[in-house]
Amino acid sequence: MNVSRYISHKIDGADAGSFTSTVTKIAIVSIALGVAVMIVSFAILEGFRNEIQSKIFSFGSHLTISKYDNNNSLEVEPIGNVQLLNDLKRFPQVQSTQPFARKTAIIKTREEVLGVVLKGIDERQSPSLMRQNLVEGKFISFPDTAASDQVLLSRKVADKLRLKVGDDALFYFIQNPPRVRRFVVSGIYQTGLDEFDEVYIIGDIRQIRELNAWPDTLVGGMEVVLKDFKQLDPVADDLYENLRYDLKLDKITDEYAQLFDWLQLLNRNVVIFLLLIVFVATFNMVATIFIMILERTNMIGVLKAIGATDNQIRSMFFFRGLNLALRGIFYGNLAGLGFCAIQYFFHLIPLDPENYYMDRVPIHWDPLIIVLLNVATFLMSLLAVLLPTYLISRIKPVVAIKFD
Repeated sequence: MNVSRYISHKIDGADAGSFTSTVTKIAIVSIALGVAVMIVSFAILEGFRNEIQSKIFSFGSHLTISKYDNNNSLEVEPIGNVQLLNDLKRFPQVQSTQPFARKTAIIKTREEVLGVVLKGIDERQSPSLMRQNLVEGKFISFPDTAASDQVLLSRKVADKLRLKVGDDALFYFIQNPPRVRRFVVSGIYQTGLDEFDEVYIIGDIRQIRELNAWPDTLVGGMEVVLKDFKQLDPVADDLYENLRYDLKLDKITDEYAQLFDWLQLLNRNVVIFLLLIVFVATFNMVATIFIMILERTNMIGVLKAIGATDNQIRSMFFFRGLNLALRGIFYGNLAGLGFCAIQYFFHLIPLDPENYYMDRVPIHWDPLIIVLLNVATFLMSLLAVLLPTYLISRIKPVVAIKFD
């Protein structure tokens, strides 16, 4: 039988109703709150990051290849589709590609007029990430024989033009000669990002080819999705070195730098906040062990007098502190994961999409982060338990027995 563990267990029962009991409860609560807040904070932070990144990627992908142009116009010179696809197939880091073309237009209804950008895509090559943003109606159908006359409008554009699913509208394209097309609203999307919702209409790329008199082999550009977004910079450098001189490569982090900077700022603030939480929880644990040692000074003196070693007595308080830490971590996980599960399934906490780009607090489950948080908390708690126990070696039996 482990004597230190046995005495530690007996002390735990004997402390009921004492000042030490109150302090230990505070230590357990502080550890539990720290763990719960860390789990919730990281789950929400990763939720924000994934939600916003997925919305951005649904429009711009990780990398965009287009014709080099000095005037920064939304309408660019076409590039060859076949040759570019063959070049991209040589890179194993590329997961999928999506051709696109853009053309400015003016939408006219009976009551309103609005300038927009028609972005043509080709789902016959790969599924569009835009499907995840659809909130009403259905996605564009792409017939094999002719260009689709269906378009997707954002919620903001639909409200401004007073259009709904099934309505049609006239699109005026300013070119020589001017062209007019009638499109049907097949669905309505919403990302919460004004950079997209106030500007873009999604349609069939073949409509833009017909307007520009392009053959099927030409596109406005190519959007590239990588297998690992974390490898964006090295893959972009590698691709750039192998592109033709008349093509340019744009990274999504440069095109929407303000959004990615905002995410980085969120990450930095959360880390600082979590460090403060860990410091407070560790300080409370150290204070708790100190108080337990002071209240048990007489007992420590008696144990030393009958032959107990410093390590045995230190182990006794170590097991006591370890028990408190494990209880705090358990209750913290119960509270943190429980809150995340409730928010994930029932969406109890709403958000204003105008300010947060989404209508609810997002939750992202990352088992690795949860395990790392628990391990880090456990190690910090062990350190907090071990430090005060070294005070035991300085306690003299004669003085300790007389201590009151």
